[in-house]
Amino acid sequence: MIRLLLKIKHRLPFLWRGIEQVNSLLFLILHSRRVMANARACLDRYQLDGFSFRLLTQADSAALSAFLTRQPAARMEFFKPHGFDLQSVTRKAKDPAFLMFGTFRDEALVGYFFLRCFWNRKSFVGRAIDQDWEGQGIGRVMNQILYNTAWGAGFKCLTTISKHNHSVIRSHANNPTSRIIGDLANDYMLVEMVPPDQKGTGTPVRVRTN
Repeated sequence: MIRLLLKIKHRLPFLWRGIEQVNSLLFLILHSRRVMANARACLDRYQLDGFSFRLLTQADSAALSAFLTRQPAARMEFFKPHGFDLQSVTRKAKDPAFLMFGTFRDEALVGYFFLRCFWNRKSFVGRAIDQDWEGQGIGRVMNQILYNTAWGAGFKCLTTISKHNHSVIRSHANNPTSRIIGDLANDYMLVEMVPPDQKGTGTPVRVRTN
């Protein structure tokens, strides 16, 4: 099913928009209240000195669009959850099944992370950190918020990783919760983040040495 949905997303965008609209409605009816409550609880629980983490709203669309568009193209090559222009960001901010989070240093947005939810209790995560703020522990807290929001609501927590995205592969190789559960088209891997108290399936993400 995931392979089919990804194929539709990339090859039939008009059909994908319809699927997203139906999914958003079903998610809103079935899961939204529980997931949002869990997200707020995780934002309270997982913190980092010097930074703040919160849900983004439509009022943050201009700041998020500016953050995304100012990142070097090479850093964003594999990060394309939606368009970066203001109209695309605003439209996505209205989607109840797409939870947007921001990391702030004082009032400046220095990181963006998201949880894309589906009505069948699957979710996909992604994140982007401003290059000037890498190595500060931001990514670890982002992961804690995303993973525990999904797990606590009874959702599978998934992501897709390009086999050519070596920096993200290295990151997930150090992540004990990450397991490769399948291969996708165009040299992508389907990876699940499994709760620490569950064994899960698949194989650990490893850095290739050849």
